[in-house]
Parts: sequence; structure tokens; C-alpha cells
Amino acid sequence: VGILGAQIVNWLIAQPVPESATDQMIRDSWNGQLGWRWMFTAVAVPSVVFFVSAFFVPESPRWLVGKGRIALARRVLARIGGRAYADSALAEIGSSIGAETRVRFAELLTPGILRILGIGVALAVLQQWSGINVIFNYAEEIYRGAGYSVSGILFNIVITGAINMAFTFVALGFVDRVGRRALMLAGCAGIAVSHTLLGLAYRFGLKGMPVLVLTLCTIGCYAMSLAPVTWVLISEIFPNRVRGVAVSIAVSALWIACFVLTFTFPVLNRALGASGTFWLYAAICFAGFVFVKRCVPETKGRSLEEIEHDLTAPLLR
Repeated sequence: VGILGAQIVNWLIAQPVPESATDQMIRDSWNGQLGWRWMFTAVAVPSVVFFVSAFFVPESPRWLVGKGRIALARRVLARIGGRAYADSALAEIGSSIGAETRVRFAELLTPGILRILGIGVALAVLQQWSGINVIFNYAEEIYRGAGYSVSGILFNIVITGAINMAFTFVALGFVDRVGRRALMLAGCAGIAVSHTLLGLAYRFGLKGMPVLVLTLCTIGCYAMSLAPVTWVLISEIFPNRVRGVAVSIAVSALWIACFVLTFTFPVLNRALGASGTFWLYAAICFAGFVFVKRCVPETKGRSLEEIEHDLTAPLLR
């Protein structure tokens, strides 16, 4: 929401820029000197709302049980599903988490845990190497290459933000209906097809609306699947005992993958061209589809303890 608001503010207050404007003219203009400041300031509003709201978020019941704060954990669970649910959930949590002790790194290398950790890291890397952040981070270069002017580029960036937010709400509505795995499969397939067509558009020199439509399709598929659902899966698939450490490793892999993606795009774009680069991202998404179908379990409607049992029990026999 904050990014979209910043994009809208930047587009609304941006002053017209001549098509023949040089980089120095743009830097010296009102947009270059002041306009971008309003864009960054707009992000502060939802950031403050998020900061204040965080004080009202209760601690995880599983973390509380690990710390020995059983009564507070029971109150949190009762707020979610009532007293009967709180009692049964506490019994499950207690049997799987036990008393809090420091997690040893060697525990992550046991056969069952290592496989699940690999799934979490692969999902994190897939989310980034699907190529979506290239569209966000290099939108100006992509749309300029598609023949758009400065004003058109600014407007298109606003549209991409709006589509991203709208399809995130689609994910919120369907993640507990159709399931995490189904959304991930649909997202990987949709992004792969969109990237393939986008590569064809660049290969045949198509400009304007076709490129915009395909980038919006890519963003829509991503926003309703890999963007939010990856975080949900990473938070659900790890056993209670090692969840904190395992999630930290997976999230670290995600941001490392983001760094690699962002800084390799210019290199790939020069070496493979825009078409080849998007075809490479399409191949990664097709591979991601196969990976999700074969390795990622469905976690919809199951407690964390049930997921842990189903994932680790077969591997530890």
C-alpha cells in the first residue's frame, strides 16, 4: 500500500517533462529536485500505521509455551477459537515443543529436518528468481525499451503498483479456500507463460500495449501466489522445535536471491537481450512448477503440529 501510494503521489504531482529532455534537464527540474521527496514521504504514512498496529499483535502461542508462559498462551489461543480449542491446542503444542532449549545447528542437518529446510530455501529462492523484482526495479528501463515516454513510464508504474495490491487481496480471499499449493502452481505456470510471451514480444520488436499487458499479467500472477504464499509456507512447514532458526535461514536465502537477481539483470540483459533474459526467468518458473508439484505439501486447514507430523514422521522411520 505504501509503495502504491508513493507511486500515485509521484505521478499526480510530477510536472510535464519534454520528450527531448536530457538527464541533466530532468535532474534540474522540479521532479528531480523536489518531486521524488514527496514520493518517499508518502511511504511514511502506512509505515507509521504498521508500527503502531504492531503493539497490538499478540506473541505466538508456541513461542509463549517455549518460554513457559502457559497461561498467556492459553489466553491468546482462547481469543482465536475459544476455551476448548485453547486446551486441545496447548496439549498438541506442549507435546511437540517441550521446554525451551537452544537449538543446535546439528539438528538442522538431520535427514528429516534438512529436507524440509531445503524445501523452504528453494521456495524462498524461487520467489525471487521468478524475475518479478526485475519488473519493479527496472520498470523505467523495461517500459522505455517498449517505446513509452517519461509520462507513460510514470503512469505504467502506477498501474503495476495497483495491480500488485489488487491481486494480493485475491490471494487473501483464496489462500484458505483453494490452498497454498494450488496457488503456487497457478502462479508459477502463469508467470512462466507471461515471461515466455514477454520474451517473444521483445524478440519481434513489439512495443507499447502488448508489453504493458504482459508485465501486468506477470505481476498479477505473482501477487496472488508466490508473493504472499511463499511467506505463509515458510512459516508453516518447519517443525516447532527449529522453526525460528529455520525460518531465519530461509528468509536470509530469499534476500540473498533478491540481491543476486537485481544485480545480475543488467548483465543478463546485455548478454542475452531482453527476450533471452525473460525466457531464462520463464524456465526457472517452469522448473519451480515441477518442484512445487513434487515436493511442496498442502498445508491448508491443518495445524502446525499436524503439518510437522506429516512431514517428519515418514522421513524419520
